[in-house]
Amino acid sequence: MYYVVTGAAGFIGSKIVEALNRHGIADIIAVDNLQQADKVSNLAGCDIADYVDQAEFIARLDRYEGAVDAVLHQGACSDTMESDGRYMMENNYRYSKILLEWCQEEEVPLLYASSASVYGSGPEFREERRGERPLNVYGYSKFLFDQAVRERLAARTAQIAGLRYFNVYGPNEAHKGRMASVAFHAYRQLLELGRVKLFVGSGGYGNGEQRRDFIHVDDVVEVNLWFLEQRELSGIFNCGTGRAQTFNQLAAAVINSVQGTQLPVPELVGKGLIEYVPFPAGLADRYQSFTEADLSRLRAAGYSAQFMSVEQGVAAYVKALQRK
Repeated sequence: MYYVVTGAAGFIGSKIVEALNRHGIADIIAVDNLQQADKVSNLAGCDIADYVDQAEFIARLDRYEGAVDAVLHQGACSDTMESDGRYMMENNYRYSKILLEWCQEEEVPLLYASSASVYGSGPEFREERRGERPLNVYGYSKFLFDQAVRERLAARTAQIAGLRYFNVYGPNEAHKGRMASVAFHAYRQLLELGRVKLFVGSGGYGNGEQRRDFIHVDDVVEVNLWFLEQRELSGIFNCGTGRAQTFNQLAAAVINSVQGTQLPVPELVGKGLIEYVPFPAGLADRYQSFTEADLSRLRAAGYSAQFMSVEQGVAAYVKALQRK
């Protein structure tokens, strides 16, 4: 029996493949679109049974009847600035719906990537319809599929678990370009420019004091694997740390990890190591100045592991980047 991982050459998908390998699982069908060929480096150290193109897989699902143990659906267009709504809905919503129907027909567990973008500007970040107001077509594509899942939960034939990822950072994200994490860009800026650029204040927050729920990719992977073992659990769950931290804190963690220091934010600003820049035109009105996962539902389901803080996670990430 095979495990299917979509988006397998991408950021989170490749880390899930790595984790499955560590658990002795290599019967993996890796599904992705390698039009961006440099993503393949994320899979180079992994063991898989087969690679299948994204379009080919969905068109030939009948070939896999009775052969799949679980599907971990991580593939999506994650560019929040994408303006082609038709592409976004076809890639993120329609594709996911086809996969959902097939998994239900086959009685195969489906774990899939949702997103905290469904909450828009907040201020509530719990898995309830009243707080879901996406600000862009990416968030809407994720929101609409979550709605389709909710309609199927009562009559499901197998596990359906959606994980709403908050701000994920960590190894294997370099290919994402502008959509890579703030931690990645901060590291690159520090090496190339000698300083980290953050946005000026917004949403009532001071310069660099906007707060996000930053979660290390290793913690995200652990949540996925836990649900894979808890096949009686279905629903939509937040996947963040439950602890908002500032962009200033993240930038300081990057700088201090690289330089081996423990300097506070005001001193880093005074030394010119943190610089505040204006928002690009049109972004400020669609910017999430605060996110923080409400973990009540995840904890009630039984997940008890702790999550890395920004300071812990960034330190580990910087070490990984320095080994490249």
